[in-house]
Amino acid sequence: MIAITDYDMGNLRSVQKAFERVGAHAEITRDPAVIESADGLVLPGVGAFGVCMDHLREYRLVDPIKSFISTGRPFLGICLGLQLLFEESEEFGSSQGLGVIRGKVVRFPETPDLKVPHMGWNNASFAGKSALFEGIDDGAYFYFVHSYYVVPEEGVAVTKTEYGLEFVSGIEKGNIFATQFHPEKSQKAGLRILKNFA
Repeated sequence: MIAITDYDMGNLRSVQKAFERVGAHAEITRDPAVIESADGLVLPGVGAFGVCMDHLREYRLVDPIKSFISTGRPFLGICLGLQLLFEESEEFGSSQGLGVIRGKVVRFPETPDLKVPHMGWNNASFAGKSALFEGIDDGAYFYFVHSYYVVPEEGVAVTKTEYGLEFVSGIEKGNIFATQFHPEKSQKAGLRILKNFA
């Protein structure tokens, strides 16, 4: 069973339905016991970094998430779920993240020809090898919605994407996988990612 972390942020049902489409059993939960017993854990997220961290603390989910990751079982972060893995974000000042990956989260620069948020379809080019992207073409298109991007301080990048600048759009570190884009909204390529994770 794959546990999808419920902390009142993110399109949880769409993630669950996408897993069901690839034949995986996924359960939406904020119960630490269910998270502890899961085969895989997903941290989706939509919204502001600091508010999401507040919700994780309020529901006492920070320790269960970190504990799960430490067991070596597969973990998947989606969109804000990728960003929350990092040490800090500059969104609305400075907010501390889960600190599982060294690095920070920064905003796209304001330029006349660059619309922020980055919203819509864009491609992801391979920057490293990852089991998460098995069977997916280099340069495949995925669906993005975000104003901030991650800047890792360690070699975790497996895909990069261009939007005014080149940013890291997918990472892998041991049992940790995460994408800036939304696999559950990315049609065939996105479903393949979820199937690979499952």
